[in-house]
Amino acid sequence: MGSACCKQEEVDFSREAELSHFYLLRVIGKGAFGKVRIVQHKSDLLEYALKYISKSKCIELHATNNILTERRILESIQYPLVVNLRYAFHDDENLFMVLDLMLGGDLRFHLDRLGQFNELQVRFYIADLILSIHHIHQRMIIHRDIKPDNVLLDAQGHAHLSDFNIATQLSEKKPYKSNRAGSLVYMAPEILLEKRYTTDVDWWSLGVTMFELIFGKRPFDGDTNDLVKESILNDPIVMPKDVQISAECQQVIEGLLTRSPKHRLGHGAQGFKKLKSHAWFQGLDWESLENKTAIPPFIPNTNQSNFDAVHELEELLFDDSPLRPHKKTSAQSGKMKELIDMDSKFLPYDYTKYHSTTTTTTTTTTIPSPSPSNLIRRVGSALNDKMDQTKYTSQGYIELSTAATTTTTVTSACKNKKSTA
Repeated sequence: MGSACCKQEEVDFSREAELSHFYLLRVIGKGAFGKVRIVQHKSDLLEYALKYISKSKCIELHATNNILTERRILESIQYPLVVNLRYAFHDDENLFMVLDLMLGGDLRFHLDRLGQFNELQVRFYIADLILSIHHIHQRMIIHRDIKPDNVLLDAQGHAHLSDFNIATQLSEKKPYKSNRAGSLVYMAPEILLEKRYTTDVDWWSLGVTMFELIFGKRPFDGDTNDLVKESILNDPIVMPKDVQISAECQQVIEGLLTRSPKHRLGHGAQGFKKLKSHAWFQGLDWESLENKTAIPPFIPNTNQSNFDAVHELEELLFDDSPLRPHKKTSAQSGKMKELIDMDSKFLPYDYTKYHSTTTTTTTTTTIPSPSPSNLIRRVGSALNDKMDQTKYTSQGYIELSTAATTTTTVTSACKNKKSTA
């Protein structure tokens, strides 16, 4: 007698993208109504990040417009320093967005894990973000949630802007917004005051992020939301004395954290040019930054996970309904109006059909599985994550000077609420 082997179901890749086109790997992130996991396309074995959102929870949390806006905005962006959309599809239960996989993790993870960044590293990240922010502003998009959690590193250490969940699109008829949205501690004063605002709010958030990366704490804080708001609107910017930074670095922080939008660094038609020409960025090759040939000063250790293992542990222990392919039905009888509307607007997307000449940054790098101990604590040694100063300076970068004209290495330790209204 012989034993019959189970034959794997054949996948038709000529059809619209669907969940069955991907191998489902480990969970690397979790939000209010969805998760992010690593997936591998069965046709070419390229790896991506799959963001999936429960339709029912989306409706329950009144987040449908946010998701649809994010999906629409991401399709309009294809930029080297943004986490780009590659595929979009849905079934009867979930909405799916397949994005570039960033093996280096987010800046929040590294701040919590390593406890420090130096000024040279922060300058590189801020420069990357200036380019990506300028790119979306050219398309009249405001991100509205720039913070370390939403800055992802690829395996080489380049910083990418991610998470457009509360981003918004301006128009020529209405080139401003007035509703409150974002994470409170990173909100610009004009948002808190419920004034009309434009893209300038992103430069403020970048300033708060920069301060946090340098000093390991935010410039404005408080024990309650009201006190945080009061601090953002009125408190002076105080540079901690225990961390030495260059005079040029301080100028950029103060320029970005200028309360008047029209006087804020980055404002206006010449704002991007003024930012790039600031003395703090002297020696940076902006073209090399944009095409990612510049040498990052920090290389993530991809021999181990750069994602919080707690998400995978929760999946293993508490998830009663693991993700699996479901059929997408076309019958609308019995469906609630919100679901019908969602299905009609969340259109399928395949970057290979719309951007066939675009060079992708996806890889087939093997993702290391965490050991049991890694599932309950973050691990890693800073000794394995090093900055090669020789290679960096060979690219034409100059050393940073302090106010006393000496070279400095600035360290920072980090601590870390996302509210939308």
